[in-house]
Amino acid sequence: MPDTPQLLMFIAAGWLLNLTPGPDVLFIVNQALKSGVRAGLVAALGIVSGCFVHVFAAALGVGALLAASVTAFTVLKWLGAAYLTWMGLRLLLKRPGASAVVPAQPEPDQAVVDMHRIYLHGFLTNVLNPKVALFFLAFVPQFIAPGATDKVAVFLLLGLLFSLNSLPINFGYAWLAAWAASRVQVVQRTLHWLDRIAGVMFVGFGLKLAMSDNPAH
Repeated sequence: MPDTPQLLMFIAAGWLLNLTPGPDVLFIVNQALKSGVRAGLVAALGIVSGCFVHVFAAALGVGALLAASVTAFTVLKWLGAAYLTWMGLRLLLKRPGASAVVPAQPEPDQAVVDMHRIYLHGFLTNVLNPKVALFFLAFVPQFIAPGATDKVAVFLLLGLLFSLNSLPINFGYAWLAAWAASRVQVVQRTLHWLDRIAGVMFVGFGLKLAMSDNPAH
C-alpha cells in the first residue's frame, strides 16, 4: 500500500474527481429529485457497484484489453452510448405529469421493483462506460509503489477504496437534491423541465461517448 501522505493524496484526488458532475452524478440527482433521497441513495449504490466491476476487470487485465484492442473498446463504447442515449430519450419523451416530486404511494411490491430498477439503471450507466475502466487503469497505478510485491492486490485495494470513497460525495448529491425538491416550490412545479434537461444531457453524454476514440490509438 502507499505510505500515509500518498494515501491521503489518493483519497483527496478521488473526492475531487467525484465532485465533478458527469452521467453518474446526473443520474443520482435526477432520481433523488423525482423520487426522494432513498432513490438517490439506491442510484449511488448501483453506480458504485458498477465501479467494482471496472476495478476487478482492470485488475484482471480487461482494462488493458480495452486500452489495446480497438474492437473491444468499440463494442463496449457503443453499448454504453446506446444505453445513455436511450435513458436520455426516455426522459425527453416522458409525460409532464409523470414527474411529481411526491408520487402517489405505490404498493409495497411495486416500490421494491422500482428501487431494483433504479439500482440496475445506475449500475448499467457506470458499467457500460469503457472510459471508467480506462480511468482506473490510468489513475490507480500512479499510487502503486514500483517495488510492491503484489501489484494486483494493491490495485484492487486502491480501486475499491476509490469506489467506496465516492459514496459520501454521491450520497451528498442525493441528499441535496432531495432537500431542494421537498422545500423549493419552483422545483416542484417545473420538475418535468428538469427531466427534459437531464434527457438532453444524457443524450449528449451518449453522443460524446459514441464519438470518443480509444486513448491508446
